[in-house]
Amino acid sequence: MEHYTRIQYAITFIEEQLQEALSLEAIAARAGFSLYHFQRLFHAITGFTVQEYIRKRRLSRAAEELRVNSHTVLDISVSYQYGSQEAFTRAFAGYFGMAPAQYRKQQPPLALQLPIDLVALTANIRGGLTMYKPDIMERPATRIIGYNYPTNLNNERYFEEIPGFYAHFGSHEYYMRIPNKARPAFAYGIPHSYREDGAFSFLIGEEVTSFAEVEDGFACLELPGGKYAAFRNGSMPELGQNAWKYIYGTWLPNSNYERGEGPDFEVTDVLNSTPEKISMTIYIPIR
Repeated sequence: MEHYTRIQYAITFIEEQLQEALSLEAIAARAGFSLYHFQRLFHAITGFTVQEYIRKRRLSRAAEELRVNSHTVLDISVSYQYGSQEAFTRAFAGYFGMAPAQYRKQQPPLALQLPIDLVALTANIRGGLTMYKPDIMERPATRIIGYNYPTNLNNERYFEEIPGFYAHFGSHEYYMRIPNKARPAFAYGIPHSYREDGAFSFLIGEEVTSFAEVEDGFACLELPGGKYAAFRNGSMPELGQNAWKYIYGTWLPNSNYERGEGPDFEVTDVLNSTPEKISMTIYIPIR
């Protein structure tokens, strides 16, 4: 449960700094994770991206202040890191459905985002936890050439978009433009290059014997060798697209492993996959 404890450290830090400038690097450092790992783990455990949680907590705290004190809307806007009263009013109305001045006057009940308490969450998990066992294996360093697709953690956009990326990659025969192929029957999907706003790239490609010059939109990426947990989709049939959430939100925090360095990735066995049943394995670096 150490992962939950460390994410709770980050949540406490966020609560203490809601009226200060916050960077994801500083929050991740408080939890003792790399920025990449922290964003994936926070999202899987809480259901929010870090920036989404911060925004909702700031607006909820601002709503509480509007109700109980006489500070001006401008003062509250600035104190919660909004650059102007107009920007704060747009964000407040977008979240709560009314302007700050209207809320202060009428004070209807609002669905505020409360601070997350992972103590209660972990108690619920322990009460009825199903653990799917991965294969633990050593993998050599692997060179990949593929095509990069931009997507985002926010609003779980990547869940909707990634299947379309695979379809686009196949229909445009991008696999034919990869040089030096080593295992052409296996398609790699690799999320990487996470940014503070939740944006990241999803590379779809194939293993190669050596890197080469690539066309626009394509990139070279090396997966580090080392120990990996391998989750085969046949061992988690009912999870489907929620497999990543299960791995980061349930298995990893309850395992005896820490996440290792480098990106996680998925490998599809193209020859043994059908539209009805995809043969895929998800690999997570561990130590």
